[in-house]
Amino acid sequence: MRKLLPVAISAIVLGLTACTPSEEPAGAPEETAAAPVGDVQAAAPDEAGVRMIPISTPKGDFKVWTRQVGDNPRIKVLLLHGGPGATYELFKPFEDYFTPAGIEFFYYDQLDSWLSDQPNDPDLWTIEAAVSEVDQVREALGLDADNFYLYGQSWGGILGMEYALAHQDHLKGLIISNMMASIPAYNEYSKHVLQPQMDPDVLKEILSFEAAGDFHNPRYMELLMNHYYTEHILRRPVEAWPAEVLGSFEHMNSEKYLAMQGPSEMGAGGSLVDWDRLADLHKITVPTLITGGQEDTMDPAFMAKMADEIPNAELNICPDAGHLTQYDNPECYFSGMIDFIESVDEGETE
Repeated sequence: MRKLLPVAISAIVLGLTACTPSEEPAGAPEETAAAPVGDVQAAAPDEAGVRMIPISTPKGDFKVWTRQVGDNPRIKVLLLHGGPGATYELFKPFEDYFTPAGIEFFYYDQLDSWLSDQPNDPDLWTIEAAVSEVDQVREALGLDADNFYLYGQSWGGILGMEYALAHQDHLKGLIISNMMASIPAYNEYSKHVLQPQMDPDVLKEILSFEAAGDFHNPRYMELLMNHYYTEHILRRPVEAWPAEVLGSFEHMNSEKYLAMQGPSEMGAGGSLVDWDRLADLHKITVPTLITGGQEDTMDPAFMAKMADEIPNAELNICPDAGHLTQYDNPECYFSGMIDFIESVDEGETE
C-alpha cells in the first residue's frame, strides 16, 4: 500500500481508539514489534504457521516473519504487501476467500516491516535487495514452478514484476494487483486525471501545503482523507475502516516509505520516481493476472495495457473499488483471482 503517511494514520487511529497497549503478537521479534493501538490489536496474527525466515544481505543476516495459512501442495501463494514499509495486515480478507477455495497462502512482512527485523539501513531499500529477499523466502518455504504463485499489491506489484523479470523460472503464476508498470505514468495519471476530479478549491489548498512542504499539517491530512483517500484508497468513511487497515498504517515503517515513495500524497517522488518497466513486460511469459479497482489510484486503462503487453495475461478490473480492492469489492476481486489460479492449476492457461 503506497498512500497515507504513517503519521497521518497514527493521528486517525489515536482519534478513533483508546491508547492502550496489548501483548506482543506471536512470532514478532522482541526488539522490532510495535504495540498495537486500541482496536488495532485485532490485526495481530495467530501463532499457528509462523516461521521466521533467515535472510542474508550485504549488511548482515536478518529474519523476516511469515505465516502459512492452509495446505495445498499444488497451490501456494506468497503475498507481497505494499508501502514500501506497510504490513501483511491488509490481507486479512484472504482467509475468507482463499481458505474455503483450498488455496494455501503465506502472509509475509518484508524486511523493515512490522513483525520482521528492522535494520533500517537505506542501503537495503533497493529493488535488487527486495528481489533477493523474496527469492530467499521462496526457497526457504519450498516454493517452486510446480506450486508457486506470487501476488503483489501496489509496491508489492512492483516487486512482483521485478521478481518475475529476474526469476520467472521459479513461478507457476503471477498476480499484479493495483499497480502500474510505470511511476512516471502513475504521476501523470494523478496530475491530469485524479486531481482534476477534486473540488478546485480543495485541490488548490492541498497543492499549497505540498508546495510549502507542510505535509504533516492536520488540515492537509483532513483534506486528503475526505477528498482523496475515501474516494480512491478505501471507499468508505475512515470511521468505518477495518481495524487491520488502520493497524497496517499504524505499524508502517515511515522512514522506508518516505525514502522510496516520497512525502507527497498526490504522487511518487522518492527513489522509485523514475521506475518504469512497461517496455519489459513482454518478457514475462508465465500466466499473469492484472487486477485492480475502477476508482483506483492506478489507471485502469494502463493496467489493461499491461495485460496486453504480457503474452499470457488476463485482466480483472472491479467496479466501484479503489486501491484496496479486497475491501471495496471482494466478490469481484477474489473470484477473479481464484478463477485465475484454478485455471492455471488445471492447465487451462499455458
